[in-house]
Amino acid sequence: MKIATFNVNSLRARLANVLDWLRDEKPDVALLQEIKCSDAEFPRLEIEALGYHAQAHGQKSYNGVAILSLTPFTVTQRGLPGADTDEQARYLEAVVDVPDGKRWQKLRVASIYLPNGNPVDSEKYPYKLAWMERLRRHAADLLTLEEPTVLAGDYNVIPTDKDVYDPVAWAGDALALPQTRAKFREILNLGYTEAFNLLHPEGHRYTFWDYQAGAWSRDHGLRIDHLLLSPQAADCLEACEIDKKPRAKEKPSDHTPIWCELKM
Repeated sequence: MKIATFNVNSLRARLANVLDWLRDEKPDVALLQEIKCSDAEFPRLEIEALGYHAQAHGQKSYNGVAILSLTPFTVTQRGLPGADTDEQARYLEAVVDVPDGKRWQKLRVASIYLPNGNPVDSEKYPYKLAWMERLRRHAADLLTLEEPTVLAGDYNVIPTDKDVYDPVAWAGDALALPQTRAKFREILNLGYTEAFNLLHPEGHRYTFWDYQAGAWSRDHGLRIDHLLLSPQAADCLEACEIDKKPRAKEKPSDHTPIWCELKM
């Protein structure tokens, strides 16, 4: 079972690249972030033509998340619980049917686009921390279900200094501040496993490269896209890799996919 997450930085602008990636890599489940389109504008026909079931939680021009799956799924949560007045489309959760011989299992997944939080001296940083606290509470509730769960997406968190090309330059950024890292650890400490770090503890492997200053060619990147696994999913973990090929294409997203494989 291959589960991938990909911040596409505008699905309509990158649709050809995203469709090529789906054809080439064929993830069983693809979690997309920053689709930047309303539900009505979501390119459902093009995606379904590749055999995917698809649901989006969109927002015109900003944010937006989606779930694609080769098997049917049921949306269980549209928007992160805990703030009814929050209109930003950043969270979509579903239960996916997983074939297992003659029977079916269930896998819970969530596509997450966590707030950036910059500039830190604006209202955006307190919003980021509050959003992370809501995510922590919901993630704790999901663990009580005792089922395989993957919370994946663009967390906008640089977990440690080994996850950024220049720790000093990024020390004051909202993605790397001690408060941000502490909130991320609080989620992990509930009992989740950060899949890539478990299998690749050496560090300096990235999922994001800015468009400016030759960041891609110089490998000046950040690792901010993560797959967090419940204990039941972590027990099934076979592999986790970053797929850099889409970032090398013409007019790419500034992120690239990261995926894990679970032996259900």
